[in-house]
Amino acid sequence: MATVSELEQKKSLLTQFHETRNQTLELVKTLEKDDFVVQTAFYTSPPKWHIGHVSWIYEAIMSKLDKDYEFYSKEFSEYLNSYYQQFGNPRDKGTRGVISRPTVDQIFQYFNNITKRFEDFIKLKELDEESQKLITMGFHHEYQHQELMVYDLQHLLADQYRPIKKLTRPLPTEIESNSITIQGGVFNIGYNGSNYCYDIELPEHRIYLEDYKIDSLPITNKQYREFIEDGGYETFRYWLSDGWEKVKNNNWVAPMYWEKVDGGWKVRDFLGLRKIDPNEPVCHVSYYEADAYCKWAGKRLPTEGEWEKAACWDEKKQQKTFFPWGNDQPTEQRANLLESHLWACANVGSFPEGVSHYGCHQMIGDVWEWTSSEFVGYPGFKSGFEEYNDKWFTNQKVLRGGSFGTPKMSIRGSYRNFFRLDERWLFSGFRCAESV
Repeated sequence: MATVSELEQKKSLLTQFHETRNQTLELVKTLEKDDFVVQTAFYTSPPKWHIGHVSWIYEAIMSKLDKDYEFYSKEFSEYLNSYYQQFGNPRDKGTRGVISRPTVDQIFQYFNNITKRFEDFIKLKELDEESQKLITMGFHHEYQHQELMVYDLQHLLADQYRPIKKLTRPLPTEIESNSITIQGGVFNIGYNGSNYCYDIELPEHRIYLEDYKIDSLPITNKQYREFIEDGGYETFRYWLSDGWEKVKNNNWVAPMYWEKVDGGWKVRDFLGLRKIDPNEPVCHVSYYEADAYCKWAGKRLPTEGEWEKAACWDEKKQQKTFFPWGNDQPTEQRANLLESHLWACANVGSFPEGVSHYGCHQMIGDVWEWTSSEFVGYPGFKSGFEEYNDKWFTNQKVLRGGSFGTPKMSIRGSYRNFFRLDERWLFSGFRCAESV
């Protein structure tokens, strides 16, 4: 018989599971049936696939915890497997939108079936600590796909997407960007709490930082437009060799979704085709573009260690917090995340309650911030789920801080996101640093 403690743990898991599934369904509730099957680029996925995949991963988890588990359907598994070789030969990502079966209705039947299966699994199985971690990983995997689905919905529909809830962006406090000097020395990087985190945030370990400066604000559209107008995309001198090839081959002249209309720059996003807001953090830039801007500005990108210290170290108390403002969870007054329902970046200076101990603004939410660090495992890394994170330890850069599409349960100061250097459909921006 389960103890009171075990029953409470299961109740907590079921509550989080239901909230997670409901949030996924809310994202697609207003879509037309035709929207679910469209894949607009090789790097996006149709909404139908996301709905199915975040269900299939729970089947993968159940099969890990119960060797007798039988998958719902071989056909569904072949379609919904993303890149896990251990579960068969994954389908090429760029062709997820070219097949009509399983149908949209069948995918939703599958979603509901697996929801019921997983509920029963949690209720009936004896779950040790490692099993609970694996189950919780499934929730966080679904959070990741909620954010990816937001990226894909913007690419697919832009302002034709009708979110369940959309709020007015907060009025910003007038603020000037400045360069903050941070003392170097030994710093413990990585997650140091007792709640869930990804394996790539562990183990917390010591690194050494030289003294450095970091911008108090992310780079804005106004600042980035100066780079464009100064010929930033027209000369090789600011670019890494591979980056310059991307500029030429893809005809990059500005961030993704920017358009030149009647001689002026506009952006097409969830808010429609609109004039560039000069005070929003620049969004949809690749690592190559962020790096080129920094070189043009005579600065550089921060390392992830520098970023984490600027975001979470409290110099007065000599301790690291989980978030820039402390250890309390994110709120709409502290950061612009998915639950803020803004569907765009807020102006810099919009969240004075979210400022870091050093005075850095908006280090959580709005845009993921590129760092110069390669995405590799920390010293002593141990995989928590084979093929989940560790297979990507090459040709990727680390981003920190979350975006306006990141679920609040999915972010903290130690969270390490990673993308290839040329990707820019994600909500990505940056801030500059300097060596002292």
